[in-house]
Amino acid sequence: MLKNYFKIILRNAKKNPLYVFINVFGLAVGMAVSILIFLFIQHELSYDRWHANADRIVRVSRAWFNPDGEVSLHLGHVAPPFAPLIQADYPDQVQAAGRMLESDPLVMHEENKFIEDHFTFADPEILDIFSINVIEGDAEKTLQQVNGVLVSQSTAKKYFGDEPAVGQELRLGLGGAEFTSLVGGVFEDFPDNSHFHPTFLASMQPVVMFYGGPEAMMSNFGGNNFSTYLLLNEGVDRLAFEDKLPTLIDKAMGETRAGTPMSEGTKLYLWPLTDIHLYSNLDTEIEANGDIAYVYIYLAVALFILLIACVNFMNLSTARSSLRSMEVGLRKVMGADRSHLVRQFMGESFILTTISMGLALILVYFFLPTFSDFTEKQLSLNFIENPQFLIGILGLIVFVGLISGSYPALFLSGFQPGRVLKGVFKAGKSHERFRSVLVVGQFAVSVVLIVAVLVVINQLNFMQSKDLGFEKEDIVLLPTSPAIERNLLMVKDRLESHPGIQAVTVSSRAPSGRLLDNQGASAEIDGEMNQLEIRIADIDVGHDFLKTYGIQLAAGRDFDVLRASDSTEAFVLNESAVREIGWTSPEEAIGKRFFYGSKRGFITGVMKDFHFESLHQPIVPIVFEIGQNGNNLMSIKIDAAQREETLAYLREEWATLRPNFPFEPRFVDAGFDEQYAAEERVKIIFTFFSGLAVLISILGLLGLVTFATAQRTREIGIRKVMGAETSSILLLLGKDFLKLVAIGFLIAIPISYFGMNSWLEDFAFHIGISWTTFLVAGMIAGLIAALTVFSQSLKAAWADPVKSIKSE
Repeated sequence: MLKNYFKIILRNAKKNPLYVFINVFGLAVGMAVSILIFLFIQHELSYDRWHANADRIVRVSRAWFNPDGEVSLHLGHVAPPFAPLIQADYPDQVQAAGRMLESDPLVMHEENKFIEDHFTFADPEILDIFSINVIEGDAEKTLQQVNGVLVSQSTAKKYFGDEPAVGQELRLGLGGAEFTSLVGGVFEDFPDNSHFHPTFLASMQPVVMFYGGPEAMMSNFGGNNFSTYLLLNEGVDRLAFEDKLPTLIDKAMGETRAGTPMSEGTKLYLWPLTDIHLYSNLDTEIEANGDIAYVYIYLAVALFILLIACVNFMNLSTARSSLRSMEVGLRKVMGADRSHLVRQFMGESFILTTISMGLALILVYFFLPTFSDFTEKQLSLNFIENPQFLIGILGLIVFVGLISGSYPALFLSGFQPGRVLKGVFKAGKSHERFRSVLVVGQFAVSVVLIVAVLVVINQLNFMQSKDLGFEKEDIVLLPTSPAIERNLLMVKDRLESHPGIQAVTVSSRAPSGRLLDNQGASAEIDGEMNQLEIRIADIDVGHDFLKTYGIQLAAGRDFDVLRASDSTEAFVLNESAVREIGWTSPEEAIGKRFFYGSKRGFITGVMKDFHFESLHQPIVPIVFEIGQNGNNLMSIKIDAAQREETLAYLREEWATLRPNFPFEPRFVDAGFDEQYAAEERVKIIFTFFSGLAVLISILGLLGLVTFATAQRTREIGIRKVMGAETSSILLLLGKDFLKLVAIGFLIAIPISYFGMNSWLEDFAFHIGISWTTFLVAGMIAGLIAALTVFSQSLKAAWADPVKSIKSE
């Protein structure tokens, strides 16, 4: 039977190579794209599932609320007391609780010196919670020692080469101090599908000493810097357990100064470990996470492209039905029933689908490395290590084979032999309408994808070109040190003496970072001090921070280095803070008493609102104050015309200012660009895949137009003999197809509008979708379709009418 199917396919391929090519190549491209996207989705869904107890591990997060109940801040990190308190108070629910604190010390061994972004202090309980594969050494003993540290396998190779790592000493520079750690073990690198990737796991004891000892650390509920994980006991209901945590907060933290329970303003949440990567995009995360919304988007794109390819197969098969009608009639006369014919045509469909899958796998293996690099994922199609991939491939063949072959098989097998053998067969109107619906659907999907590309591009351009309210170009960021802070005026004068450096200032945070700090505030309103229930993010700055960044004042004055009181009493707010506090104007705020944390002072200036964070975030209330210490970032405004020589000068100075530390400058504008990396990838993926969708649609349209013109060759010849113009013939052949494209465009408008509006809602500041976007998308799809239709129609219109009339 299979041999017979192959013979029929080969016979049709010889007679109609274009149609077979369109079917096979279209299906191959559709399936290749689907496989690539499915590999990406499978990888995204696999995050953290490699831990043996992944279904029982949760991460604790902490949120703060405004008086109206709106979340003002939600951190993926919590204060250090919570892990031991939860384990002590709920032993029936919690088997183990552990904390991790990420840092970025300078790590040195002989000539190797690196700033390590994934250096992690950890409780020993972390080893009980996560499946950390320790290759050598005693991990638990190491994390109980004051100077103990575990290193990952790649880190051991990086610092010690082929020498044994256990027993080696590492020198650490952190916070202006230097201390020695002893390597007590090596663990296997965390896989790519982990939401965090520690390169070092060090004892938590140095952190405890930094906080002033165990008692001081257990009373610190303000330092929310610890990633905290729980291993729940078997059968514990996570949500029911989460509902008990407000009681713990009130027990440990008591009441606010206003006499309300602390649990009314802050809450702890328990996140399933396997949900963190795709569902947890909080204000702080260990690493940048994915987004389940993009998983759905990519899945939809894969299915759309696959269906477009299947539609091509269905359309061409049913359109060419008249060419096989005689075959069907003869088979029925010879005794073949409808089920036999359905099996035959479905068999042909599955064979073509299998051939297409072979070509698709070749395309996947060719493009997978590029796709992996682009997505920054370690994707592979390894049937030996992952036999489920083979099941997926077979399932895809079955799915595509059924979708592609079902309707053509039922349609072709339904021919009446008497009518066919008499030569009066004609496909019914219902079948023609169905083909029209399929073409409309193809181009509707294509237009939706084109609109998506245009909206993403416009939103990216808007974010990258929007006036942020300050000067972000040509500002270099470098980390300071306690020594630099102590001698800041001298360092500042020294650097500003270079002609390529226009200004130097320091701060605790810099634009493009996140605003996370909040110490509680009170403000003078109507002559009385009122405690504020809103969050005001504070930033310690140098006296000339506003000048360096070109931040404009709405009222009052900037910090003045000649006024000693400005260092201890002056505050500068932004306009959002003024509005939230309740003052009617920036001018009203000037001179008002303002208390922030333990500092008492007055409002000396109000700056115009500006975008400190990315445009994903709204502009929040901000207070600037002169920092006495903790200004760990230096902002250096340089002359763009002298960029290279200035950076070279800074590199030389850095060797003196921070010996042993590598010179790793960052630019503020690059920091903002990094915030939009996910959108940049979406733009590229949408552009590429929408191009493929249009290509596959055009291939199908090309096949249909070619077939339709071939069927009307004699009619065209007669019309030309009767004096018809080329333009009228073009209009005759093309109008029906272009009408379908136009209908597809109209259907795509509301779908793409609501879909992209939903995507734009993720941004606090975004564009509107203009009618010109739909017009451009329609023109792109329409122009490509018109060129396809008219190129084939023109070929038929220019043919010799005598030969055309003799063709039938």
